[in-house]
Amino acid sequence: MTSNLLILMSDEHQARAMGCVGHPFVQTPNLDALAARGTRFTNAYTPSPICVPARAGFATGQYPHQTRLWDNAMPYTGEVRGWGHALQDQGVPVESIGKLHYRDANDPSGFDAQHIPMHVAQGVGMVWASIRGEEQRISPKGRMLGEHIGPGTSKYTDYDASVTDRAKDWLAARGAAGADQPWCLYVGLVAPHFPLVAPQEFFDLYPAGDLPEVKLHPAAGYQRHPWVEKQNAMMDTEASFASAKERQVALSAYYGLCSWLDHNVGQIMGALDSAGLLENTTVIYTSDHGDNAGARGLWGKSNFYRESVEVPMIMAGPGVRQGTCDTPVSLLDLSKTIATHFGTGIDAAEGTRCLNGIAAAPADAERPVFSEYHAAGAVSGGFMLRKGRWKFHYYVGFPPELFDLDTDPEELTDLADRPEYAGTLAEMEAALRSICDPEAADAQAFADQAAMIARYGGREAALKLGAPGATPPPKT
Repeated sequence: MTSNLLILMSDEHQARAMGCVGHPFVQTPNLDALAARGTRFTNAYTPSPICVPARAGFATGQYPHQTRLWDNAMPYTGEVRGWGHALQDQGVPVESIGKLHYRDANDPSGFDAQHIPMHVAQGVGMVWASIRGEEQRISPKGRMLGEHIGPGTSKYTDYDASVTDRAKDWLAARGAAGADQPWCLYVGLVAPHFPLVAPQEFFDLYPAGDLPEVKLHPAAGYQRHPWVEKQNAMMDTEASFASAKERQVALSAYYGLCSWLDHNVGQIMGALDSAGLLENTTVIYTSDHGDNAGARGLWGKSNFYRESVEVPMIMAGPGVRQGTCDTPVSLLDLSKTIATHFGTGIDAAEGTRCLNGIAAAPADAERPVFSEYHAAGAVSGGFMLRKGRWKFHYYVGFPPELFDLDTDPEELTDLADRPEYAGTLAEMEAALRSICDPEAADAQAFADQAAMIARYGGREAALKLGAPGATPPPKT
């Protein structure tokens, strides 16, 4: 019999920030317990390191250059069919609780019901960030990470508490109903997304003075890649800290939010167990993208370094083997997995596969995984290909980057300009171009963004729309 499916998705959770990965100090006992019951995918990636395009990819199994949902002002509407529609066609009950970051709850986006959904502001999102020309773009007012950084509560932590409570109630009711028909529930949590304000209990787990220094800080002489430097300059968070101490507090808050997230996962898993549903439910945990958390003097996401582009991916439940899987995977594979779990399919990107099959097969290090970015701060399109030991970053109009993950897993040394790697560089670019023409995608993204701004009445009109920063949560 097909098991139920519970999908837990957080926002901005760095893949390595879990105890089960071997992190030296992050405490995530509930995610660790979930990983111990099933498979942890050690090389999982987002199709785009920013919220809305990543979530559109998750919904559809397609890349941004296929959906043409490029940035945080182009939310998913349900027009491109995804796994939710496939489940509805099969008569599978499918509901959501919490953050989706689609356009609107009234759109036919593949759910029978959406409970306290969080969608882009005013149904339009961050329109101002779609203006990407270097001479035309604007920097937002205020600080990305929040004006207050440290212990306490925020609208986002309050929202996560409400989402967790609603999920617990939903599972209790489903268990009490005793229905035999398998169901699918998606739960969207916000933490550890900024603002970097963590409940005191979890903030206190990470005393600022005890945390190690971040890697490759510009103050120590590191020079960022020019594309990354220009992207970050739009809202240079590192430069906004009042002091080095506040930067350390920001790290304490980020990791505290990781443990707050883990706490909520534990609450939901406890409710699943109490409802008598644990043994017949497959649970998948992931995030939409990661967070740089100070590495290279960067905060948030929006680039292809592992802190930003990798995501946690854990699957546990009936028939799921215990252990790790080193084959590279993507959120697009998760899309196919959800459909396949219920015996149906979606029109996913070529090469997309079900996670169950990937986990059951011998590890395939050569499996390519692709990501792209056309959003806030990017003066041109950026693209990533992970294949085997190599990780390749292609930036339209800028030099590429190449990392050997076997010898340099922290991506400390860019090999792209070394003559002895010219052949590897050419092979990786050819492999990337077999998935996407970067120049064509870049041109299409800029054209679509310009057309959207024109539809809104031009630059000045567009700047008055949507949210000035992070999306506000709904009233609960």
